[in-house]
Amino acid sequence: MSLESVRAFLADKAPDIEIIVTEQSSATVELAAQAHGVEPAQIAKTICVRVGEQAMLIVAGGTARLDNKKFKAQFSGKPRMLGAEEVVELTSHPVGGVCPFGVATPMPIYCDESLRAFDEVVPAAGATNAAVRIGTERLAEITDASWVDVCQ
Repeated sequence: MSLESVRAFLADKAPDIEIIVTEQSSATVELAAQAHGVEPAQIAKTICVRVGEQAMLIVAGGTARLDNKKFKAQFSGKPRMLGAEEVVELTSHPVGGVCPFGVATPMPIYCDESLRAFDEVVPAAGATNAAVRIGTERLAEITDASWVDVCQ
């Protein structure tokens, strides 16, 4: 179902973007970088967090880490990582396949400045062996994401 929601989203917002399904898992940054022949930092990982009652997605470079001080300054609270079950419930995507496309529950999406080191990034596509190659600015555009600086 999750891969299908991503397919439907891309068919509507970016029909020229092809979903790449690999035989090997791309569920971690390292595995995804190997599967797609890019450096780990070019993988666009999607992190599902909650601040108070507000769930949100942060899309960041594969080697970036949330910076609690920057995050708190941006969102006036500490991020709480969501458990796997809650992530699936909110996004419809399994951990390792979470992406900002075809999300089940409307929520804010943010792209971290760490992505801007690359013209093209490789986010997951709703499954642990699916991804897309997409221009960094286009990723933010088609997901209605806001740019933030919350990683180190």
